[in-house]
Amino acid sequence: MKWILKTADREQIDRLTPVLRAECRADAASAATLARLLVMRSICDGESASRFLNPSVSQLHSPYLMKGMAQAVERLEAAIERKETILIYGDYDVDGTTAIVILKTAIELCGGSADFHVPHRIRDGYDMRDDVIERAAEEGIRLIVSVDMGIRAFAPAATAQRRGVDLIVTDHHLPGPDGVPAALAVLNPNQGGCKYPCKALCGAGVAFKLAQGLIERRRPSDAARLLLSFMKVAAIATVADAVPLTGENRVFARLGLDGLRRAINPGLKALLGVAKLSGRPLTASEVGFRIGPRINAAGRMDVASDVIELFSVKDEARAGELAHKLDQLNTERQEEERRILEAIHTRIESEPALRDAFCMVVDGDGWHRGVIGITATRIVERYGRPVLVVSRDGETAHGSGRSIAPFHLLNALESCSTLFSRFGGHSHAVGFSLPSSNVTELRNRLDAYARTKLSLPDFEPSLRYDADLDLQQVTPEFFQLLKQLEPFGVGNPEPVFAAHDVLLTAPPRIVKDKHVRFRVAAANAHTSDLSDAAIATDPRCDPDSSGLHREDRTKVNAGWRKSISFNAMGWRMAERLQPQPLIAGDSLDIAFTLDQNEHPEFGGLELSLRDFKSRVAAAAV
Repeated sequence: MKWILKTADREQIDRLTPVLRAECRADAASAATLARLLVMRSICDGESASRFLNPSVSQLHSPYLMKGMAQAVERLEAAIERKETILIYGDYDVDGTTAIVILKTAIELCGGSADFHVPHRIRDGYDMRDDVIERAAEEGIRLIVSVDMGIRAFAPAATAQRRGVDLIVTDHHLPGPDGVPAALAVLNPNQGGCKYPCKALCGAGVAFKLAQGLIERRRPSDAARLLLSFMKVAAIATVADAVPLTGENRVFARLGLDGLRRAINPGLKALLGVAKLSGRPLTASEVGFRIGPRINAAGRMDVASDVIELFSVKDEARAGELAHKLDQLNTERQEEERRILEAIHTRIESEPALRDAFCMVVDGDGWHRGVIGITATRIVERYGRPVLVVSRDGETAHGSGRSIAPFHLLNALESCSTLFSRFGGHSHAVGFSLPSSNVTELRNRLDAYARTKLSLPDFEPSLRYDADLDLQQVTPEFFQLLKQLEPFGVGNPEPVFAAHDVLLTAPPRIVKDKHVRFRVAAANAHTSDLSDAAIATDPRCDPDSSGLHREDRTKVNAGWRKSISFNAMGWRMAERLQPQPLIAGDSLDIAFTLDQNEHPEFGGLELSLRDFKSRVAAAAV
């Protein structure tokens, strides 16, 4: 794997470093590293850095900067005053279901009445349907609000207009070439003429802005408190939908994740409980991999309405039942995903033409439509190429796609739009349906299109890292400084560092047959010279530097920091030791992120390896 050091403007780093050194009370080297990380995020002055490092409710934009917001809030207020029941029509994934929860709760807190409809993934498919609009009109509904869908629902919008039903569309997906549907109001920061500053909101984020506009109008004295409460749910969607964690999304994620450790809602508490995340600070990664999938499992494997009930129920026993049901559905989802992945890997490895395609299209009979999206993600991670996974069900096929950074997947589908019954999405993720007979042509046309946009170097594995870092700089204080950049995710990636010519101080240990644990130190380490006081500061034993008493510090040899060694975990890297075994005393180059092992006996700072290179092997070559 090729390592590439990211670039950053040296002059901007030098200007920002003293500002951060004063504000964060950091040493010069740590402040310079933090400045470099911020400059690479286009944060180049003290004021911007302070806002980024200290998100607050005051940083939320006015919802009325979003095109259509005034009309939408006015119509919601009218419905509340007239005691009309408002129907919220939402998607079945984590983004759509949490958007329903946010908007439904806001309407009810403002004195209104709201019902909801979530389509069944298999029976109904994605997006709004005419028959649902017709049925709602028959039942006397006069206002429908879509969340996380509707930006391409032209026919349902026309049906609503014909039946005298006002439609408010809230969505974040990209509009099509024909513009937006004819609705009373369309809220989407990506529509033409919308000057809303944060274009990357998820569907729940757009619903949050509508809820914000309504609450600030009808409950201004409670607005700050209620918005902080909604952010717990908005943070889950923002992280799970993989939108950039910058700007307003960063406010949602940072404040919402912080609030989750003090969850009051019975359903939310039960969900955190089954995910074993109760009562402690959460990272975006934990939400993305342990909370989001359990919520998504309801829509993927069963009925997504269970999620809305989970967040709405007041009875703790019922909340526990629902949370355990989501947990079980997630387990079933994982088993189905594993089965499909095995079939896809076998197919790709046995068909050279498919393996070498610039855009892979893999199809199978009866694959569960609820898991093909996450399956596509796993294939992209393994092969580094854009992938569409298609489930054939008789004459109809349904698919989901994921992409790599250089390839805009929605544009690729637009290039052969006549093949689809319906499709939508954005640059890195799409969903679609089409006649099964068109799958072969789709495979050929997308591969041909991809070859005009991509080249072989786009598929070469590479690791872009943020900074070179001497292991002597890795301290508990530096780790706490980095934590101010959290939450990490799209648009704000976890910093990756490289340390060169580090010393392997003990033989590698294989963990659970597939992981490897190294013990490493700076190349000029003097491990035989460790004093008792230095050992006491080993991050394995005391992750807080304050554990070393002042009087002990005066006795430590000035070179004690050079003696500190670290555990370095190489997840799923054990097989890499087979061709070239390593022994104590070998030198390595390592690329890593910093982590905190919470084990009560051997916890502390730990390096999580992204890659390693043996300098012994390199010399032999």
